[in-house]
Amino acid sequence: MDDSQKNDRELIWHPFTSFTETPDPIFIDSAEGIYLHTTDGRRIIDAVSSWWVNLHGHSHPVIAAAIAHQARTLEHVIFAGFTHEPAITLAKNLKRILPLNQSKIFFSDNGSTAVEVALKMALQYWYNLGVKKERIIALKGAYHGDTFGSMSVGGRSIFSDPFSGYLFNVEFIDFPDTMNAEKAIQQFRELLATGDIGAFIFEPLVQGASGMRMYTPAVLDQLLSAAQEKGVICIADEVFTGFGRTGKMFASHYLSAMPDIMAVSKGITGGAMALGVTTCSAKIVDAFRTGDFTKTFFHGHSYTANPIACAAANASFELLTAPACDAQLTLIAGEHLRFASKIKGHKHIKEVRSLGTILAIELRTGEDTSYSNELRKKIYPFFLDRNILLRPLGNIIYILPPYVIKAGELHQIYACIEEFLSSDLLL
Repeated sequence: MDDSQKNDRELIWHPFTSFTETPDPIFIDSAEGIYLHTTDGRRIIDAVSSWWVNLHGHSHPVIAAAIAHQARTLEHVIFAGFTHEPAITLAKNLKRILPLNQSKIFFSDNGSTAVEVALKMALQYWYNLGVKKERIIALKGAYHGDTFGSMSVGGRSIFSDPFSGYLFNVEFIDFPDTMNAEKAIQQFRELLATGDIGAFIFEPLVQGASGMRMYTPAVLDQLLSAAQEKGVICIADEVFTGFGRTGKMFASHYLSAMPDIMAVSKGITGGAMALGVTTCSAKIVDAFRTGDFTKTFFHGHSYTANPIACAAANASFELLTAPACDAQLTLIAGEHLRFASKIKGHKHIKEVRSLGTILAIELRTGEDTSYSNELRKKIYPFFLDRNILLRPLGNIIYILPPYVIKAGELHQIYACIEEFLSSDLLL
């Protein structure tokens, strides 16, 4: 163990990491494009975009230049009573790509806080109107973050078990995939009929952390239409699915119905800075347009609308909306579909799911198929030994690359997956 690893082990508490089962972390001293460079000379393909945040490759010069320029101009200012050009420009940029009904932009720090803001907006909307609608509907298996509100609307699991007594009650309906769609819609309508549902929160089309589980726009449209007929506030958690991941700018663009509130984060800055955003329709805003000071939205963060983060997001936006990026999204989606078709009948594969830049391979296993499935202990080191970062979700291998990846590099990942499927690790 060298000094860096020793210091890390003594001083740092890593996320989602056991103190006893995990080897020392790999030291990364630089990164460029899709590659992470280690101190001992390895080049590791970042096939999961470093927890789904990186869009345009590491150390992108356009984003780096925007950050450097902004750091020399205005690093931060309190956002209550003040404003600045990077935030205004970002709000205008987001309005160009959001669903048309989205009216206002509220800044925060990350995905969990963007969801917290969304939940508080929805609940206070009814409070401000003097209407008692306090119940929330969510989907089984959901993951919306690790703060207490976002945990409450997420599926109960090992992530939330220690805190179960502190979470508020939520009504969960079945995940509306092909097997359960009709049942889930019926459950949903029965809950709506009670008249006291205030909000419905969902990950549109893909539940990321739950194993890249997918459902159709047609089913989600039915749920949203039913909810909005009853005036229920619909919250789209696009923290993962936003900024091109599903093949469209937002997964909500696959829908006919539009959400009332959206939470976005992860890819917003291209993976360079922490930033969260909650957007909402004019309907939501109107409930807060009042001279009654007690109905103000009393929520904020010290680093709200940090100018450097906003500058990074604006640079990422220019890259994201360029024709070259659109071509890359098409390339990745096409390569994923071809590989999915090639391997879908493999004896070790239960299901292959693909949407946009997302490819998920669910492996057959007799064990629990949750995040804690023991197969993860075989998958992760197998690929890392071959200089590919694929961090599995239990028995599910997924690829979610930066958009700058080339076809040949995708083929390298696919070949390694085929090698794993043919290995004795699955016997």
